[in-house]
Amino acid sequence: MAVGVAAGVAVDPRRPADGSAVPAADGSAGPPAPILTHRRGTLLRDGEPHRMLSGSLHYFRVHPAQWADRLARLAALGLNTVDTYVPWNFHQPRRTAPRFDGPRDLGRFLALAQDAGLDVVVRPGPYICAEWDNGGLPSWLTGLPGIRPRTSQRLFLEEVARWFDVLVPRIAAAQAAYDGPVVAVQVENEYGSYGDDADYLEWMRDALVARGISELLYTADGPTELMQDGGCVPGVLAAATLGSRPGQAARLLRERRTDEPFVCAEFWNGWFDHWGDPHHVRSAAGAAATLGEILDEGGSVSLYMAHGGTNFGLWAGANHDGTRFLPTATSYDSDAPIAEHGALGPKFFALREQLARVAGASGTDAAADGAGAEERPLPPEPRLLAPRTVPVRRGAGLLDGLTALSAAVRSPYPMSFEELEQPSGLVLYRAWPRLPHGTQELTVSGLHDRAQVFVDGAPCGVLGEETGSLAVEGAGRRVRLDLLVENQGRINYGPLLGQGKGILGGVRIERRYVHGWEMYPLPLDEWPASDVRSAPDAAPPGGGAGFADASFDLPEPADTFLALPGFGKGFAWVNGTLLGRYWEIGPQQTLYVPAPLLAAGGNTVTVLELERFGPRIELRDRPELGPPEEYVETFD
Repeated sequence: MAVGVAAGVAVDPRRPADGSAVPAADGSAGPPAPILTHRRGTLLRDGEPHRMLSGSLHYFRVHPAQWADRLARLAALGLNTVDTYVPWNFHQPRRTAPRFDGPRDLGRFLALAQDAGLDVVVRPGPYICAEWDNGGLPSWLTGLPGIRPRTSQRLFLEEVARWFDVLVPRIAAAQAAYDGPVVAVQVENEYGSYGDDADYLEWMRDALVARGISELLYTADGPTELMQDGGCVPGVLAAATLGSRPGQAARLLRERRTDEPFVCAEFWNGWFDHWGDPHHVRSAAGAAATLGEILDEGGSVSLYMAHGGTNFGLWAGANHDGTRFLPTATSYDSDAPIAEHGALGPKFFALREQLARVAGASGTDAAADGAGAEERPLPPEPRLLAPRTVPVRRGAGLLDGLTALSAAVRSPYPMSFEELEQPSGLVLYRAWPRLPHGTQELTVSGLHDRAQVFVDGAPCGVLGEETGSLAVEGAGRRVRLDLLVENQGRINYGPLLGQGKGILGGVRIERRYVHGWEMYPLPLDEWPASDVRSAPDAAPPGGGAGFADASFDLPEPADTFLALPGFGKGFAWVNGTLLGRYWEIGPQQTLYVPAPLLAAGGNTVTVLELERFGPRIELRDRPELGPPEEYVETFD
């Protein structure tokens, strides 16, 4: 259907953004039949009863050299299917041509899944949530003036159409109809938790079909009437996402769609972590019991997550609970059955036992290579480096080092990250206001997310609220005022999706606004490895924070876990690759370092410390993700 928006102008989902026609994936005129269908409440594969036993594994959270290993572990769990989101912003962080190379090589990941004997479910969004920065939407998109994401607004649909023109044919070509592994594609993502724009959802469905998707389409929403009402699409299988009470969910879905099978599109067998909160876990016995209930209901299921992986770089998202901004940790281990570094713990074996109960009767032998039909051999445990301690060499001081690595942008007012066309990282804001004699109140409004305040190079405090104030001392003269603002991750869920970053309001001394600003953009995740290696020498050492490095030799690479005892908050690179954020408030105290990031011979860890240097780094042989707290998501 063509949805009329913006004074009746339509964006036709059946045509690419350039207006040309879309051929079928194989060049034929009509779509082939899907391999997965359903009849009288039963899921079928090639016409035979089938149970989809899936697990979530995100290619963008795993080093590409480890994709095959993690897929093999997922198959050994007893699953016949893997599902993955596709984050738009990962492939197109700036408004340039989308990339599908290296860690973004979706086609290679799909081929490796097929090699592992797994079917694939693809969840192309454009919104994915996933505790991923901005829910997968590019910041340049949500920064467009007047944009209304996740609606049938013409401006938004035009941009989605351009992205889908590039993405969806790649997925279509890998469908089971063309001897590929893709057996199902999700329409949007948990839309019923956000809105009820039925025109938008139907446009999404039609846009996928028009670009060649012929396999099973489905939606995924929470197991409540409100969420299912908002997220369901006529003629599209309705699935549920849940962490508990699957019997209630099955009854709700069967009452609403009497002819559809029960599909749990996400079973939350663990949970993610926010900085400053406990490390969320779920017992192996509890997770296995709920999985057993799903299977006893005759349900198909996807374990979210089967393998969580890592929010490398600055891709971790954030949430907001109505009062607090909650940035997500770097680790996305999620207490999954396959740990962040690939280890197999008690939960793996407890869930494997439940899956084995139904594997022989679930139609899994119809999958590409019999995945799940017989028990797969267990992969070996990951190789780990022996623990070691490495001294740190302090380098460039914080403010001088950062300004040496950036060029100033001048403006009468503080510019946001979006105005600077910077997706993530830091921005150093600098001005020269006159401070009257005595104690003065400095106020920053519209702050997102965290500002370290300096006067004439001396630290004065940290602001972490959207509107925050602190006292500064004046002497009737001009001072150099620096605010180092960190984007701690864009909100990925709820009504604040797309919120901007930086200083969105202004800076005041008492009632008077400060004007005449210099902004130093610092997109840390875009710095080339050569710049990272030279950063500690970019300026003279000075103060207790800034750049530092530590070097060590290895006979051969293996996985390890980086700890920074005594350090406060900052960012760590290994051989020029940004691992992510660290923060002493936890819960996580180590950063996972995959073996492919290390080299035989010399290796360098580079650190940008924002608050306080520690004396050394440590390479440990186990993760330290913080004190555990049991967490089971419900919909009370």
